[in-house]
Amino acid sequence: MKKSFKISLFIVAVAMFVGFASMVSANHSWGGYHWARTANPFNLKLGDNVTTAWDSYLGTTSFDWSKSSVLDTGIVLGKALRHKSSQKDCGPTSGQVEVCNKAYGNNGWLGLAQIWISGSHITQGVAKLNDTYFNTSTYNKPAWRNLVMCQEVAHTFGLGHQDENFDNANLGTCMDYTRDPSTNQFPNQHDYDQLVSIYTHLDSTTTVNATAPSKGNKGNGNGNSNQAEIDSDNSSAWGKAIRQDAKGRDSVFEKDLGKGNKVLTHVFWVE
Repeated sequence: MKKSFKISLFIVAVAMFVGFASMVSANHSWGGYHWARTANPFNLKLGDNVTTAWDSYLGTTSFDWSKSSVLDTGIVLGKALRHKSSQKDCGPTSGQVEVCNKAYGNNGWLGLAQIWISGSHITQGVAKLNDTYFNTSTYNKPAWRNLVMCQEVAHTFGLGHQDENFDNANLGTCMDYTRDPSTNQFPNQHDYDQLVSIYTHLDSTTTVNATAPSKGNKGNGNGNSNQAEIDSDNSSAWGKAIRQDAKGRDSVFEKDLGKGNKVLTHVFWVE
């Protein structure tokens, strides 16, 4: 009787440990920041400001992240295109994410993501891809384009990296730094689990643009920025560095806008 009881306790303890380990391994939230919404799954617009060279990658990213049980994304006409301006004028739009590409120069970053925060809630986001590097033989490859597009857009959901060591074995997710992106182009189950963890609780209000498109379809974006824009092309406008990557490079920046508002910038440096 006593032996049976001890064995039962041991089994329970192992199960609890495995469950805890699984939760820890899936914990790659970006600071706990999230979009406020009143129901799941919620619909988040991705503003298409990219050139034709990037359209298919944005479509793949939208489709893959919409496999989440808590999140649907839809591609809409981006702010720069709505205003018939250049990709350089790719500022934020309240309640959605703007995705842009341009030759931003030899500034060291391959991609970056920015989220505007009010309290703990994301109110708008921007993801940018730097064609100065993607036009080179090193990065002008489908695997690199998939990885960086997938990762930068995911940061605007509140997701962080699963691993930042370029030398570790690939985890099979775009949220993993690597020198060989061949198996790290798309989300994996840990990413979907983390989204569920981030978006389990519901809010009484929403920061998401109310007019949402159907999954995978293009529509007409609307809404205006309700927080201060910053010059994301200029690193001096990113604010103070608050985190470094595995190589000691400043990778996350915070700019205080006052009254509980701030902008966070996550930088994917060229390896």
